[in-house]
Amino acid sequence: MILLLGALGAGLVFLASRAAWAHVRTIPPRPLPASDVAVTGAQLVPYAGALVLAGLATLGAVLATRGPLRRAAGVLLAAIGAALAGTAFSISTASAISAASAGLGPAAASAGSVMDGSNPAAAAVPNVAGATPHVVFSAAGWQAMVVAGAVAMMCAGALVAWRARRLAVMSSRYDAPTGGTPRPTTAADRPGDGVRGDRESAADAASIWEALSRGQDPTAGSRPASF
Repeated sequence: MILLLGALGAGLVFLASRAAWAHVRTIPPRPLPASDVAVTGAQLVPYAGALVLAGLATLGAVLATRGPLRRAAGVLLAAIGAALAGTAFSISTASAISAASAGLGPAAASAGSVMDGSNPAAAAVPNVAGATPHVVFSAAGWQAMVVAGAVAMMCAGALVAWRARRLAVMSSRYDAPTGGTPRPTTAADRPGDGVRGDRESAADAASIWEALSRGQDPTAGSRPASF
């Protein structure tokens, strides 16, 4: 449930960043047409997408680690959530105009600079003298969605750091054995002759698979002792 909470938070931030957070509108003198350029949250805060991916990668690290490393992953996830919460309020009129200019491409920007000699970065639309771009923000709901997702990631990270020992870990069934006393080979383990030997061989093969399922090395008892 904790990991699902973190993944849900990252999903909320990702969806909110794909919505239009602002509109850059310009009404130049006639006969030039008016323009309305939508700017998404991902354009206003380009590094938000990278933070979301980092958060998802950290959730994967939580599954693959344990102990101090898992606590560190939880702290990192909480820090990423805090950074994403800050991105919701790091927007401005200048960044919206710049993002709109980049979205229109170099052709529109160069056209604006030819018309009035202005800086191409400020030419969000045909930037004629007397036609100043007007930015209308509509990001309140999307900012709240980003904050909610970021808080969910922060809570998931805090819970991971707090309950690192209680969370499930990846299965170690097929890991190499690290200790334990090997079971000695007895006469019953050795196949006999004829039908009886075949039955004992089948039983021995079944015991080998059972030992593998328990994570034990079935050949440990038959290895020669090292001096």
